[in-house]
Amino acid sequence: MLRTTRPKRAVIALIATAGLTLSACGTTEDSNEGGSDSDSGSAACDLTLAFFGPQTGPAAGLGAPIINGAQLAIDQYNADAECEVAYEQIDSQGSPDQAPSLATEAAGNEAIIGIVGPAFSGESAAAGPIFAEAGLPTVSPSATNPALSENGWDTFHRALGNDATQGPAAAKYIQDTIGAKAVFVIDDASEYGAGLAGIVEEDLGDAVVDTDTIQAGQTDFGATVTKVRSSKADAVFFGGYYAEAALIVRQLRDSGFEGDFVVADGVKDPGYLDGAGKSAEGTIITCPCIPAEDPAVADFAAAYEEEFGEAPGTYAAEAYDAATIFLDGIAEGIDTREDMLAFVNDYDEAGVTKQLSFDEAGEPADVHVYAYKVEGGEIVSDTEIM
Repeated sequence: MLRTTRPKRAVIALIATAGLTLSACGTTEDSNEGGSDSDSGSAACDLTLAFFGPQTGPAAGLGAPIINGAQLAIDQYNADAECEVAYEQIDSQGSPDQAPSLATEAAGNEAIIGIVGPAFSGESAAAGPIFAEAGLPTVSPSATNPALSENGWDTFHRALGNDATQGPAAAKYIQDTIGAKAVFVIDDASEYGAGLAGIVEEDLGDAVVDTDTIQAGQTDFGATVTKVRSSKADAVFFGGYYAEAALIVRQLRDSGFEGDFVVADGVKDPGYLDGAGKSAEGTIITCPCIPAEDPAVADFAAAYEEEFGEAPGTYAAEAYDAATIFLDGIAEGIDTREDMLAFVNDYDEAGVTKQLSFDEAGEPADVHVYAYKVEGGEIVSDTEIM
């Protein structure tokens, strides 16, 4: 059954009917006259959750499922809540340059008690210290750079495995499943892409025949294609996002390259299929994101499709889990960032994607990495790598 906070609210409503508690919809000031919301156990009011990530920009396709996944959790909570939770969507365009000012603005909005995000690793690195200083807890459903949990930010958490897991999984798939002997590694110089490609390169060791770095927004990859062809590689791994991946694979195929093309979660988006066309066929995509057809997320997937008219995209389910953690805290009466941070740190409940709990660095205790494949013009589940 799809997990929501409704059972807790049902109990709260019953107690309120019996006249044993204060009204759950009093303001924070009113509730403090007879004890804080946290003390009373009543659902807190006048609170906001915020999405932080791309609504627009070159990687907006990866932001949309995250926005919707969190929206679904909030809508389900609000459906029978006496005190509705607001939802603010902060459009960073996935840019590390824009993240600091937006994070400062969000930190200054005292109604925001939790951030679903940031979505990308680069913007997470830029916004993280600001959220930490403000004591504003964050749960990212998608940022995978390992270093993000090494900065000492007690507010940082993520609901998925990082690239220290995904990188070795990708290397394992390349060597054991594909059987590649000569791999060319490309990265896009981003916090995410370069970090992941570096881990894959290290794990592949002597199987890497050459490497190259491209730039986000680049469209002509002739020089890279020439290097790949000269290297005699039988597989290419690309660390980066779907816009560049689509152009790279098209230009590789146009040049006659017939080897395997392997990418990661930043490419798992319909925009890759649109941009690459037939050249995308056969692409292998790794992702620490649970397949939408997995029985564990069947109820979530059905609810998502009913609300948004499409199957859940990459990290939609992880975003639902991230939002649910905060909503569970609000349902228990938490109305301060300090208390919410303590609640998130101690959280240990079954989500739709995994058992949700965090270590002292904010890393999830339960980690899985899956492989997907482009077949018949669609991204389909292949196997669980680890």
